[in-house]
Amino acid sequence: MKKYAVILAAGKGTRMKTELPKCAYPLIRKPMIAYIVENIRISHVLDQIIVVVGHKREVIQEILGDTVEYAVQTEQLGTGHAVMMAKDLVTDPDGDTMILPGDMPLVDDIVIEKVWKEHLERRHDMTVVTTHLDDPSGYGRIIRNESGYLDAIVEHHEATLGQRAIDEINTGLYVVKNHLLFDALSRITNENSKHEYYLTDIVNILKNDGRVIGTYNLKESYKAMGVNDLYALSVAEAKLRLKINRHHMLNGVAMINPETITIGHNVIIEENVVILPNTFITGNSVIRRGAQIGPNTEIHESTIGERVVCRHSLVYNSIVHEDTTVGPFAHLRDGANIGPHNRIGNFVEVKKSSTGEHTKASHLAYIGDATCGSRVNFGCGAVTVNYDGKQKYQTFIGDDVFIGCNVNLIAPIRIEDDSFIAAGSTLTQNVPEGSLAIARAYQVNKPNYMMERNGKSKSDKKSE
Repeated sequence: MKKYAVILAAGKGTRMKTELPKCAYPLIRKPMIAYIVENIRISHVLDQIIVVVGHKREVIQEILGDTVEYAVQTEQLGTGHAVMMAKDLVTDPDGDTMILPGDMPLVDDIVIEKVWKEHLERRHDMTVVTTHLDDPSGYGRIIRNESGYLDAIVEHHEATLGQRAIDEINTGLYVVKNHLLFDALSRITNENSKHEYYLTDIVNILKNDGRVIGTYNLKESYKAMGVNDLYALSVAEAKLRLKINRHHMLNGVAMINPETITIGHNVIIEENVVILPNTFITGNSVIRRGAQIGPNTEIHESTIGERVVCRHSLVYNSIVHEDTTVGPFAHLRDGANIGPHNRIGNFVEVKKSSTGEHTKASHLAYIGDATCGSRVNFGCGAVTVNYDGKQKYQTFIGDDVFIGCNVNLIAPIRIEDDSFIAAGSTLTQNVPEGSLAIARAYQVNKPNYMMERNGKSKSDKKSE
């Protein structure tokens, strides 16, 4: 029997007030729907993932690619209608389907596993996941009979005042046997205040058919929160941040003022790392043992080596090898690969360049589209001039090269080993190994120039 997941991601999310489809909105720099898909895969209980897309479906498809299958809801006619769009992809009538909202990113693999286990072990025809909220406004209420069993789900805007006082709500997460699901969906109507096809209506249909409908009560209610606006997004982010930070701290990562630290869902941090306040580490970043990150640092999709110190800096899509110091106020981006025992100092930018061992750019330098050897020294104001307004060019710098202050290396250019570039030089030609390169005009001093320009003599100067 095949096990399916159907994720509902067709809505516009007008309350988010964004051009993005709601499920594509980022939570700690990662789209909400990506969390759901990833947690389904981690759970290992479902065989096939189907995402129902509609509004700006190309955005969702670009995020998830070919990792899932897609059903298209061209008109947003309600949750029941959305699930019906997946009918042709749910090909095993003997299997079961888990239905998940695409705006519920905190539903983790543990919840998915527990709900699925409850559904199978209790032999439910349908399992509805519920939880209790202090403020249940906006959610469908769980109506139970005198014996405590599920009697109905009533949407908030359809509920009476008495029903709205109920604090047990429908999370929107279900598991249903396939052959019952689509038969029941074919029998629902849109005779309600919104003229939509409610998925919850299948509860009454299956109950009247004598089917076994059970519930699973989720104790950690925050995991079932739907993100419908930017305030809810901030609440979800705070919950997720706390969970992730706690995990890392229990595994030997020291965090100073962790309330100010944001770590992404996929970040790997080894033990004995220290993270200082106002630091963001996101994407598939890896922080190796003994590193010190922050304060006021952003790292995204990057690998930071052992014992690296990175302060007040930005590191994007880059690699920093062991025992290197970055910052303050450095910027590494677009494939920068910084070798071990380097010093990338204040106001230094490195873009799409690599360095060897013990290379230093201590301050105010730009290294772009360059390959640098070991023991290279970049003086203050040194620049690899890589762009002519139309095309980028490469700079090659060998080992043991000294580059003086305010040097411009006009690419394409090669600076061979053991070379010395005099300060203030602008080089347009290759430098052979072991050479001194000087490319600047000779200094000329003109005595009395300023007095003559101002029409004064030395005697006038003395009389003043």
